[in-house]
Amino acid sequence: MAEAPPSDIREFGGYTVRYGHEKGQFRVFVLSAIGIAFSVSAFYMGSELLLAIGIAALGTAYYFFPLIESDRPRLGANQYGVFIEGLGLIGWRSIGTIDTVHIAVRTMMTHELHIKLTQPLEQALLVDWRGMPIYRLLMRLPWTMSHNNTIRVNLEPFADPPDEIERTLKRMQRHYSS
Repeated sequence: MAEAPPSDIREFGGYTVRYGHEKGQFRVFVLSAIGIAFSVSAFYMGSELLLAIGIAALGTAYYFFPLIESDRPRLGANQYGVFIEGLGLIGWRSIGTIDTVHIAVRTMMTHELHIKLTQPLEQALLVDWRGMPIYRLLMRLPWTMSHNNTIRVNLEPFADPPDEIERTLKRMQRHYSS
């Protein structure tokens, strides 16, 4: 009898990728400092505009906070499929293709991992991790879902290079799908 897929990320094992140590620290810490400075200034000056700017900066720092949590795996794969934090575990049989798409924006090149599903997301998920604690609902997720049943993962914040992530996931897909 086959064992059940892990229901918690701590039980996952296999190949995992974390955010890089310095990928989001600047954004979070600088925006937090700006938000605190504007909020304190608003308190002393009685300015609603400064308070709004301070709250907006603190809210943006809160949104990007997961980028400084580099100790937790955000993406990975094992014999059951591919896991993505805040989404769940997608079975290998539900994955059609895995590709890295290179997107040029002015002078910057970004990389996205595209996971094309062969069935609707609700059926593709072996374990659903979309039910998140309330305090994490407004924080950044590493994935988005496109209209054509493709999961898009921005690979820029991850510690491993985009090509290595794609190569490893494709190799595991060939091994476990056969």
